[in-house]
Amino acid sequence: MQQPAKLFNKNYVLLWQGQFVSKIGSQLFLLASVLWIKRATESASMLGLIGAVSSIVAISLGPLSGTFADRHSRKWIIVFTDFLNGVVVIGLAAVAFFWPQNTNLIVVVIIVTSGLNAALSSFFGPAISASIPDIVPKEKLPSANSLGQFSTQISSLFGKGLGGVLFTIMGAPVLFFINGLSYIFSAMSEYFITIPQDIPERENGKEEIQKFKKDLIEGFNFIWHKKGLKQLVLLSALMSFFTTPIILLLPFFVEDFLMVGDQWYGFIMAGYGLGALVGYLMAAVVRVEKRRRAIVLIACMVLEASSYGILGFIRSPLLATSLATVAGVINGYIMVNITTILQVTTPSKIRGRVFGVLTTLVGSITPIAMSLSGIVADLVNQNIPLIYMTCSGIMVFIALILASMRDFREFLIYDMKGEKLDVEVPKESIGVEPPSIL
Repeated sequence: MQQPAKLFNKNYVLLWQGQFVSKIGSQLFLLASVLWIKRATESASMLGLIGAVSSIVAISLGPLSGTFADRHSRKWIIVFTDFLNGVVVIGLAAVAFFWPQNTNLIVVVIIVTSGLNAALSSFFGPAISASIPDIVPKEKLPSANSLGQFSTQISSLFGKGLGGVLFTIMGAPVLFFINGLSYIFSAMSEYFITIPQDIPERENGKEEIQKFKKDLIEGFNFIWHKKGLKQLVLLSALMSFFTTPIILLLPFFVEDFLMVGDQWYGFIMAGYGLGALVGYLMAAVVRVEKRRRAIVLIACMVLEASSYGILGFIRSPLLATSLATVAGVINGYIMVNITTILQVTTPSKIRGRVFGVLTTLVGSITPIAMSLSGIVADLVNQNIPLIYMTCSGIMVFIALILASMRDFREFLIYDMKGEKLDVEVPKESIGVEPPSIL
């Protein structure tokens, strides 16, 4: 499989521009749905329920979708899932526009739309992650990842920064419709992409199912036999669990404790996005090698976790936005480095299923976190600062415990030439069921 000679080749540019537009639409959709639900129900538990439904769908399909991306055309997975997402969200826009007073109907349709979006995205994500290393030069992979995250955060900056204002002016139905159109535009752009891929021959019936099962097990086993990778998954899952309340309850924190309007929810989220953008650029420009990388990444994890606790003490929207921006910088730097480590230490032939399994393992805890976040918030009379400080303290403790583990630190010390980490699937792991704790 021949690698492209330059980063900004036709395939990468078409993929990047399509995703950039659809991500802006997605940010508008997320903000509009969160603000609409809060205004219509004033229930943190309802926000948690909607998030939990999406997460359950995603984690249920994660391992299957990753294996599917390795055995079928990644290009067509990307195109069809974007197009279908567009159709589904436009349907939601129509319901919200023609029946604006029917709150119960709109809530149900939002839940269904979120579930379908999560199902389609569970196939879309592994296909994208597995495709990037094959359409850019290997030495430009960190830059490609940074640019991908750059588009995510620029879209977040525009979508969330303007979303609160647009929500007030236009209303949720219009923002839903814009999101649907953005998905369809993205699918049209991706239609012209060529993604190099060795697709295994498909067989009928029982043999095809057995091969699919074997591929799925290999994804689990690859993770299980990498101690540092296992520990990274554990850290990510626990951090995700305790970060979920921070994000889910932010609209209540903004209105009830900062005492400001909906637009500040968008501004704070945009500040986080702007910070993450800076972090992505830093990861592309500032390259920290070997053991210094492990020290820097671990320190960043502790600092990001601490920032969420500090947020609980703040009552100024400007200070809250500034702190969110700093947290975004740290998170952006971490995400690009971790994504690159995972990509360069995973063979292309199983990369899709590994990313699918990782998504499932990390995301499996999210529905519980979302459900509990809303319930606990309502039980403590929506004392959001207390929840923020408690989650922050636990995250700092987890990060320090994982940092004391040698295998975890060594996994962060990857080498682009593979001198530190063997990227082949261990032969003894093939066909062996992973332990049940996974």
